[in-house]
Amino acid sequence: MHAPVHPKVTTRQMFAIAGPAMVANLTTPLIGVVSTIAIGRLNDAALLGGVAMASVIFDCLFWLFAFLRISTLAFTAQAMGAGETHDYGAILMRGFIVAGLIGVALIVLQLPLAAALFSLMGGSEGVTHAARTYFMIRIWSAPLAFANYVILGWLVGQARANRALLLQIAINLINMIATVLLVLVYHTGIAGAAIAAVLSEAVGVGLGVLVCRQLAKDGFAVPRARLFDRDKLMRMLSVNRDIMVRTAALITVFLFFTAKGARAGDVTLAANSVLNNFLLVSAFFLDGFANAAQQLCGRAYGARDARGFADSTRLVLTWGIGFALVVAALFAFAGPALIDLMTTSDAVRRAARDFLVFIVIAPLPGAFAFGFDGIYGGATWAREMRNLMLASLAIFLIAWWVLSGFGNAGLWSAMIAFYVARGGLQGARYPALYRASFKS
Repeated sequence: MHAPVHPKVTTRQMFAIAGPAMVANLTTPLIGVVSTIAIGRLNDAALLGGVAMASVIFDCLFWLFAFLRISTLAFTAQAMGAGETHDYGAILMRGFIVAGLIGVALIVLQLPLAAALFSLMGGSEGVTHAARTYFMIRIWSAPLAFANYVILGWLVGQARANRALLLQIAINLINMIATVLLVLVYHTGIAGAAIAAVLSEAVGVGLGVLVCRQLAKDGFAVPRARLFDRDKLMRMLSVNRDIMVRTAALITVFLFFTAKGARAGDVTLAANSVLNNFLLVSAFFLDGFANAAQQLCGRAYGARDARGFADSTRLVLTWGIGFALVVAALFAFAGPALIDLMTTSDAVRRAARDFLVFIVIAPLPGAFAFGFDGIYGGATWAREMRNLMLASLAIFLIAWWVLSGFGNAGLWSAMIAFYVARGGLQGARYPALYRASFKS
């Protein structure tokens, strides 16, 4: 076994990971954004609401299995810090196996899954019909999307964020081109947007496997004993279980939010979907710092480097706040123009502008929420992530109940309260976890 490394953490080192990871994450919601723009040009509120509802469902459904990216990144970074580079291939293959099993299960269960989800969403008949069409096609991308989670986590875990960025750019360029051609040129409607999403994920996996095979020292030939090491498998399952519960609580918030918007009417649903794309863009932007935190903190944790861990925490949070302020200013000044780009409906435009202020507020508490998510993920403090997210969910529901009389403004206020709770609770718990993890 190689001697553990204790790299000095610098701002330059952080940005070498955060920069590409930030752009890579930023491109992820573009699948939904591009679909929204293309369908929005058809000037049909029901179709726009349908693609919005389906996109949110997939964002949330696939998000439930984000542990594939989080745990792969964390375990890879920790192996790097501990000098256990021989374990990289086993980590990747374990991730692929789990991704395949989950993806196939979702395809098999697509009919009851669709029935349950659309019943919960409560959209109008036109919106639900359009969303179902999109769902039944895009669900076939599940194993591909999950494999891309594993590939992204594996690459960023080794501080190879540039390669991850190039893969994400390729996926989304293909998606954009295919969506424009299928929806606006060949007039395939919402089905074309779904086909484009499946195609882009498939190309991403193909390219990703080629990159991983090139980087893996032994290719994909991992000894069976190493691949199915009992202790590492049990640790992976434990961490994945807790992160999955944590993510389920997070998904509950966004599904609840979308369902309440849907019950307020097609225009409110469409307006919230436009603004939700802003929220997703800011979230994935800030999650670039979370990726950096996962890699740097995971590597420091694996190397038992307390100082490096603390330095990583400070850098991620400081720069996260700075970038959050920039994003907030961008939304404040360019928000109306971006809304007009995403929809041609005057009613949807007016409704979206009414609630733009909440999108301007969200990035600052989001900097703490996502920053600590990355720190906790890198250290695999999965149980604490689960418990604190459940507490944040409770705060969100209480806030909505108290503010429900204010309609959609109350719903957005509850979302801001949720962001504040996520960052605040994790920040309060951090000192005790740090001391316990690095005690002599």
